[in-house]
Amino acid sequence: MELNIVCIPGDGIGPEIVKEAKKVLNRVAERYGHQMKYTDILMGGASIDVHGVPLTEEAVATAKAADAVLMGSIGGDTTTSPWYQLPPHLRPEAGLLGIRKALNLFANLRPAVLYGELADACPLKKEISAQGFDMLIMRELTGGLYFGERKTVEENGIRKAVDTLTYDETEIRRIAVKGFTIAMKRKKKVTSVDKANVLDSSRLWRSVVEEVAKDYPEVELEHMLVDNCAMQLVKNPAQFDVILTENMFGDILSDEASMVTGSIGMLASASLNDTKFGLYEPSHGSAPDIAGKDIANPIATVLSAAMMLRYSFDLDKEADAVEAAVQEVLKDGCRTVDIMSAGCRQVSCSGMGTLLAERIR
Repeated sequence: MELNIVCIPGDGIGPEIVKEAKKVLNRVAERYGHQMKYTDILMGGASIDVHGVPLTEEAVATAKAADAVLMGSIGGDTTTSPWYQLPPHLRPEAGLLGIRKALNLFANLRPAVLYGELADACPLKKEISAQGFDMLIMRELTGGLYFGERKTVEENGIRKAVDTLTYDETEIRRIAVKGFTIAMKRKKKVTSVDKANVLDSSRLWRSVVEEVAKDYPEVELEHMLVDNCAMQLVKNPAQFDVILTENMFGDILSDEASMVTGSIGMLASASLNDTKFGLYEPSHGSAPDIAGKDIANPIATVLSAAMMLRYSFDLDKEADAVEAAVQEVLKDGCRTVDIMSAGCRQVSCSGMGTLLAERIR
């Protein structure tokens, strides 16, 4: 199988971690008989330096022609970089927003996994962290409160702000279908999170999710109010498989879930459209203070590449092999500096990539 992948190395540590992800993907291709075709494009600060804008039309066209996009990181030091002296629409992050819109990426997937080898980094009680957890938060990315009509006015001498939370059933149905489809590849459980006791938008959300659930009889569906879900994430995270929710709730819950893992350097993410196409990236930032030092943790990018294999190419065995390699390297006590602990062996960014590639079976 030929995998046509556009890579966005981006800024800061981005080029380093994408290089290591490619190293692992190349070993997957060698072991499983695939061909990798990579095309690099510029975005963010790297694009500003060359083209004067964070994203060009040519870069968007190249991305659209690919099967998937693998990205490193975007942005720099907001206090010292000249990129942040530019108007907001010309800053690095505007490129990310632009490509998400151009590619119609409406479904954001944020796994939160606690590896047993890293349980000590988890801020939860030991009796909770000892159980481990492996959940995925499916967040609707292009609707809801963040994209509704908004205004700030003055009435009778008093300032008043209005933000509108709007969803139609088509927007809800397409994200629900993605959630249930992905649950079929996991533990076959969906927890739909809303605020149906208060919000009309949540009542519509719940109704449409229940309609979609009828097409997936193998998947267990439960509903949970968002405030209860926030509590359950720190009380019993092991109960969750796929958490399906709208934009603002997903924004908040995914950050909460990432913190209970104890290490953002291990967290992958994906943004999908209504086909198999997706943009895959680590959840962490560009870390400009350590760029070029060969000490960044590439695991989140490697795990993002595993998600790409699973969701854009339906290569589940290959994705399993990458995830197993990560588990094996951690069990062997190999750590980058951000996850280093007593008794372990510290390795560089490139060293970690090599170790992971060697363990692809």
